[in-house]
Amino acid sequence: MQIERISENVYWFQSEIYAQVTAGVVVGTHWAIVIDTLAMPEETLEMRRYVEEELNIPVRYIINTHHHADHSWGNCFFPGAYVFAHDRCRAEMASSGIKALEATAEHDQQFKQTKLVLPHFTFSKGNLELQVGKKNLKLMATPGHSFDSISVFIDEDRILFAGDAVLPVPFIADGDINQMRQSLYLINNLSLENLIQGHGEVILRGEVQEIIESNLTYLDKIESIVKEVKQNRQPIEALKKHTIETCGKSRIFLNGVAEELHQSNLRTLYHLL
Repeated sequence: MQIERISENVYWFQSEIYAQVTAGVVVGTHWAIVIDTLAMPEETLEMRRYVEEELNIPVRYIINTHHHADHSWGNCFFPGAYVFAHDRCRAEMASSGIKALEATAEHDQQFKQTKLVLPHFTFSKGNLELQVGKKNLKLMATPGHSFDSISVFIDEDRILFAGDAVLPVPFIADGDINQMRQSLYLINNLSLENLIQGHGEVILRGEVQEIIESNLTYLDKIESIVKEVKQNRQPIEALKKHTIETCGKSRIFLNGVAEELHQSNLRTLYHLL
């Protein structure tokens, strides 16, 4: 697991096991708040150990940016912590999370001790603001990757933990392409110092606009490809020749799963159109 101090009392964690998934911690005077958990129990426990032993402060709250397992299943490893999320995040976790966790635990012993902890505090409209020490956090809806996606903006530092609203390769199979565009426009207007992707490296101020524009261009490209395939009445198999490289992205992103995500995006749009 990689650990980096982004600014005073703001820390970033990245998995070295699963798809470069990220998480964060904001440290207050008497307690800390975790932004997402990591995919594997051992790494989430290591993150907790770092906060409690190296930073010498307990975790009182967790923010889940969305319901996907790699960002939320680690809630249980912070006993007593209260969880914030969008109300649709809680609904999705309640409806499908338990069965998904049970199925995963049957095949992977690492998840035998994992328990699903649903969000305690949720919101559905507007923004939710929290104060952690001297930091003011704004939780805002940024759907597109999923319908429950939120991002966490740290006002004083101009840092955004974007969850999966920003990825090296946008992924919309569980969301909506137009909502993704609107979320990217919103993020681009925040004048950020640092942008924390849900997977991948930290994006610095001078790179933010370039990354956002690259993702918007990619979304336009895949939509254009799918429309052309549909208009020519080609079968879904015709999409396979349109690799991620032809759409301006690299297949080496996210430990090599980028092409798989890309093809899933194309199939999703094909069915929607």
